[in-house]
Amino acid sequence: MGLEDKTKDKAIASTIKNTLKDAKLIVLKVGSAVLTNGDKGLDLRVINRLVDQISNIHDMGKKVILVSSGAVATGATYLKYSLKGKLPLEKKQAAAAVGQSRLMHIYDEAFEKYNKITAQILLTKDDLKSRQRFLNARNTFSTLLSEGVVPIVNENDTVVVEELKFGDNDYLATLILNLVGADLFINLTSAKGVYTSNPDQDKNAKPIHFIDDIMSLDIESMCTGKTLSGTGGMYSKLLAAKRAAQLGVPTLIVSGKIPFVLEKVFSGEIHGTWIQPCKNIVPRRKFWLAYNLEPKGTIVVDLGAKNALLFKGKSLLPAGIVRVLGNFEENSLVKILSEDGAEIGVGLCNYSSEELKIIGGKNTRDVPELITRDPCPEEVVHRDNLLIDAVF
Repeated sequence: MGLEDKTKDKAIASTIKNTLKDAKLIVLKVGSAVLTNGDKGLDLRVINRLVDQISNIHDMGKKVILVSSGAVATGATYLKYSLKGKLPLEKKQAAAAVGQSRLMHIYDEAFEKYNKITAQILLTKDDLKSRQRFLNARNTFSTLLSEGVVPIVNENDTVVVEELKFGDNDYLATLILNLVGADLFINLTSAKGVYTSNPDQDKNAKPIHFIDDIMSLDIESMCTGKTLSGTGGMYSKLLAAKRAAQLGVPTLIVSGKIPFVLEKVFSGEIHGTWIQPCKNIVPRRKFWLAYNLEPKGTIVVDLGAKNALLFKGKSLLPAGIVRVLGNFEENSLVKILSEDGAEIGVGLCNYSSEELKIIGGKNTRDVPELITRDPCPEEVVHRDNLLIDAVF
């Protein structure tokens, strides 16, 4: 290793050390593949070690929110459901109902040994889609954290329907980052970190210990496959890291299978993959619009509009619209694509799909003569309600 490489490694190590030291509020997500032992259910040794480490971090004066999977896997064990195939929704909900209470009981007892109080918070996407309920949830978290409580969050799999699912707890964790204004995201997984390609399929795959610009990373070509017990794989973790980076939050993806890995990381050892945040941070309101609401349709724009949105910081005007896909009302979230199918972003649309089919491609000054509404906004999607490079 040359002098330049050593200097770079020292700078990286210093960046990680200082961020870990300064982080006041940490969202820590742990997946089913870490907490369970195949079809045998929860691995109590892993959970006790995890709680020991979280309690130690808490004793440093840091606030920790634990986003924990494992309820379905736990309940499936008790109900003797196999985890090797995808469970039907009704069986998954039954397993969650059986498993969630048992999972929380185990956490409660483990944290109590360290004089820590825990709180269970079960969420669906609908809870965070409503702005008022979002703010209520923020207030709840704020109060719990100020009281020294360790909130334990999971998706409410017992009652959630498909259209209100987060998809996986990696996604949920990034929404929590925005909800509470976290400083650091730690994602505990069964893998040792990020590799140049899938190490299960490529023996030449090399570990990546530091990612400076995740937004330019082609993550689809790097990772495929899912863990046996979980709903996501490294792909979903890198998507989550991209969303965290947009918020200005660094991510550490590290193996929860390594005994006391958090203790080792906070003591200065390099493990897993550290992902730096973006330099241009997305406002939290834009983040909420993009990731808590569901896109109801798609607007296809021409090259001029694409360039204006991507490179000139402009709003979307009627003249740049080529096609409108789907049926939606005004103030709906829509995807914006270029004519070649490339995703540009998402934003709140000031017009309905029927109105856009009339005014699309027309000059802004002609819009009042084409549709009967008052007022007629100049912008189809205003820049303040638009997020470029949304990560789905």
